[in-house]
Amino acid sequence: MEMEKRIKLELRNKAPEEVVELVIDNSRSSDGEVEGLTDGFKELQFLSMANVGLKSLAKLPTLGKLRKLELNENDISGGLEVLVQKCPSLTYLNLSGNKIKDLSSVEPLKNLKNLKGLELFNCEVANLSEYRESIFDLLPQITYLDGFDQEDNEMPDSEPDEDEDDDEEEEEDEDADPSGEYEEEGSEVGEEEEEEVGLSYLMKDDIQDEEDDEDYVGEEEEDEEEDARGEKRKREPEDAGEEDDDD
Repeated sequence: MEMEKRIKLELRNKAPEEVVELVIDNSRSSDGEVEGLTDGFKELQFLSMANVGLKSLAKLPTLGKLRKLELNENDISGGLEVLVQKCPSLTYLNLSGNKIKDLSSVEPLKNLKNLKGLELFNCEVANLSEYRESIFDLLPQITYLDGFDQEDNEMPDSEPDEDEDDDEEEEEDEDADPSGEYEEEGSEVGEEEEEEVGLSYLMKDDIQDEEDDEDYVGEEEEDEEEDARGEKRKREPEDAGEEDDDD
């Protein structure tokens, strides 16, 4: 499928300015140039154009927020200064499998100040003697080359600068409450309040039980008084009858 048609398909009725990620791998460029991309993709942060037959980046539009660009398996041999002009925010660039032969072709990338990760494997330049040392010297801003840093530590799955942002957020959280004392104190206060509430309920239950007992005792005393009155009423007529017989 032609690149321009593929882009229209990937839009899915969205406006270009609504698109943050765009993948058009394995589509075809008719003349080796970027087709169908415009300056309207101003919010684009991730763009993948792998194996599309690109020979030049001259027609790449300005993508000021683009952070990650996949250009692997194309026919690009130079002209990387376009990326400095059009994609100044790049943090990761994949050029593996292209026709980049020497260090001079890579040199323009030193002006991409935010670039942290670069892929050049399967390019002829990767066969040069002391290739890794030369690239790190030429591009001092990058941390990872072909997936590894200078100490052979593997690049994480996420972008390097995203990991740094996460670390900064964790440090801010630790600064806000380094020992967790506030949380512990709060929990202790909460437990004390729960205990006080529980005690108050127990005291109320005890008071209610005492009142119920008093009511029960009072009812028993009233019943006994009623029984005594009844017995007295029964005896009074009998006593009266005995007096009449004596008369």
